Amino acid sequence: MRLIGRNGSSSLAIERIGLERSWGDVYHFLLTISWTGLLLLVIGLYLFANVFFAGLYLLGGDAILNARHGSFEDAFFFSVQTLATIGYGVMSPKTTYGHIIASIEGLVGWSGFALATGLMFAKFSKPTARVLFSDVAVINQSQGRPTLFFRTANRRRNQIFEAQVRLTLARDETLPNGEFMRRFYDMKLVRGQTSIFALTWTIMHVIDEESPLFGQTSESLAESQTELIVTLTGLDDTVSQNIHARHSFIASEILFEHRLTDIITRTPEGRRILDYSRFHDVEALVAQPETAPPR
Repeated sequence: MRLIGRNGSSSLAIERIGLERSWGDVYHFLLTISWTGLLLLVIGLYLFANVFFAGLYLLGGDAILNARHGSFEDAFFFSVQTLATIGYGVMSPKTTYGHIIASIEGLVGWSGFALATGLMFAKFSKPTARVLFSDVAVINQSQGRPTLFFRTANRRRNQIFEAQVRLTLARDETLPNGEFMRRFYDMKLVRGQTSIFALTWTIMHVIDEESPLFGQTSESLAESQTELIVTLTGLDDTVSQNIHARHSFIASEILFEHRLTDIITRTPEGRRILDYSRFHDVEALVAQPETAPPR
């Protein structure tokens, strides 16, 4: 089970039934669909409107001046001119019926373009985070204590101020009375916030007696369908708006006795190099030595 998708969106692994469809959330739906979906929807509505009004003009008989009688092509392109308020002047309403339909189409046209413009601006200006998370989380010994590690990075060439990370563990449990429940546990981090998040950040959680990971194995995590849910918030210094990022690790993505590969090296001249091509790399540990936190 995955509650959060790999791209940070809500997972589709859970099927929802019994909810009534509501058309009152159309705005939210249009803001959350992809740009491709939105553009295809706008184009489809635009073509449908012109076909619909072209049919109305044809129903009125000879309602368009200088249009060929019964020509759907002329009626369609006259509808395009009216809907978009282009008005080339070659064709115009000829009858009262034609003027009425053109007036209605003009109202639909400017209101529709206003709504589409506002929607696209809202979607374009919506603050988004370009945050990268490591593909897996690892558990190994650090300073004599088992510790969970995973890595995150800011993919933009800017800074995120007052960044905060929260880590939650979700798993299936059977209560003493036999009741099944999906329970959530907040996990304490070694450092859950940073004043400036510009490059990379290794998140650490010490697995002590109070940790929900205490005494767990790969098999027990898989059996309880354990998932680690990560949320990151902060203030983008470019747009001065709060941004949010989400990620999750399922049981198969939590590796015991592994460590994250160091991605910061130094040149002979002393310059530091950050190698993002190794961001997701891990190394298996044969023994259990104390390891310094990866950078």
